[in-house]
This record gives sequence, C-alpha cells and structure tokens, in this order.
Amino acid sequence: MVVKSELERLDIHFRTINLGEVETTNEVSLRELKLLDNNLRLYGLELMENRKEILAEKIKTAIIELVHNENEELKINLSYCLSKKLGYTYNYLANVFSEVVGTSIEKFFITHKIERVKELLIYNELNLKEISYLTRYSSISHLSNQFKKVTGIAPSQFRHLQHKSHRALEQVA
Repeated sequence: MVVKSELERLDIHFRTINLGEVETTNEVSLRELKLLDNNLRLYGLELMENRKEILAEKIKTAIIELVHNENEELKINLSYCLSKKLGYTYNYLANVFSEVVGTSIEKFFITHKIERVKELLIYNELNLKEISYLTRYSSISHLSNQFKKVTGIAPSQFRHLQHKSHRALEQVA
C-alpha cells in the first residue's frame, strides 16, 4: 500500500506491484528513483536495485514462509524447495545469499526455525513432541540439541523462564 501510494504520488506509472518488485510502464529517471527511495525510507522501506539483494530477499521470504507453513510436507529438502521456487540452482542461491547477507542459507533457516520453536514454547499450548513435529524436526532430541546450540539453553528451560517472567508480570497489576 505504501509503495503504491508513493508511486502514484510521484506520478510513476506501474503495471504490477509484488512483494519486493515493481514493474513500471515507463523508464524511471534517477531523480524519481531518489525521491521514491527517500519517501520509502520514511516508512522503513528502501529501494533495492541490485539483483543479488533482491534475490537474497526472495530467499529470506521463501524460508520464512517454509518455517511458518505447517501444511508443507514434513520431510522437505530445503535446497530442492528453494531451487524449485526461485528457479536457480541451490549452489547459486547459496553463494548469492552468503555474499549479500553474510551468513549461510542453512544458518538463516535454522535461526528462523528456532525462533518459531520459541514462539510455540511461549504459547505453551503444545508439548515438545508436537512442536518437533510441527517444525519438521526428525526427533525431539534433534530439536533440543539444535535449540541448545543456538540459544545456549534447553527448550524446557526456555519455557520455564518464559513462564516465570509471565507470572511476574501478572503479579505487577
């Protein structure tokens, strides 16, 4: 909505607006691009002209969708899934991603999976076996080991700490 509004305000004609992409009908001048970029930055957005940066953002979006899409097959192959979705070899995607983002696709994926696990632990509606299944870990043990490697504590400790902090907040009122 913000992008559309700013394009219209600057009288930049466009065909389509998709996440991370705008197809314009005419050539956009450098002055118009600068104005658009400045206006978008006021909303916490920015123009990306570099194709590698755009591809890295698409990779991030695809990974986040995978982590949060509970309807996907349980045993996914991340490299195959990203290659199929984005139309490039995984090797190319991995090289571009690490060059632009400064970390590997796998580390980014694991970090987001662990954040999803934290979210589910905080909700306190599912047990660890259900969370493991939902987040596509092969076992509770695998989830626990990866969680501890990333956070420094076990999932049960994390849940306990969250529970204690929530109780303390409730007692403040």
